[in-house]
Amino acid sequence: MSIKIGILTVSDRASAQVYEDISGKYIEQTLREFISSEWQAVYRVIPDEQAVIEQHLIDMADNESCSLIVTTGGTGPAKRDVTTEATENICHKLLPGFGELMRKVSLEQVPTAILSRQTAGIRNNSLIVNLPGKPAAIRTCLEAVFPAIPYCIDLIEGPFIEANEEAIKVFRPKK
Repeated sequence: MSIKIGILTVSDRASAQVYEDISGKYIEQTLREFISSEWQAVYRVIPDEQAVIEQHLIDMADNESCSLIVTTGGTGPAKRDVTTEATENICHKLLPGFGELMRKVSLEQVPTAILSRQTAGIRNNSLIVNLPGKPAAIRTCLEAVFPAIPYCIDLIEGPFIEANEEAIKVFRPKK
């Protein structure tokens, strides 16, 4: 089974090419460091529009068969930050522990992390995880939650993802 991972940057300015999407590229770079299995990125940059976000999340999960979809951007308190709502609308199950852990580790670095609304959830055989928009925060959050991601994907009958144990340790229960 081919492993596909969706990387979805939600940003009005990056989608309009006002500036380069650094966050999405940083997610891909970090995941390439963490994952030793062969995988293919399905990479998109879209505006902060809830219907558009929902459409792309559904397409990546249902049509592209991405086992993991990682978003960046749109998780703050501003009016146009609607990635969290889009994720919650299209998921069949929510996994609030992801957001709780990301906020916890982020709060150790910046007091404004309490404003973050990241979440995660399952749509069919896809795990969707919302990350913040800043590269340093992306790294902090991915290091915190990635150890649970391969096992979660096992549980939802996705492909077996092997981690680069020199970069990050993942948890799978012993059989």
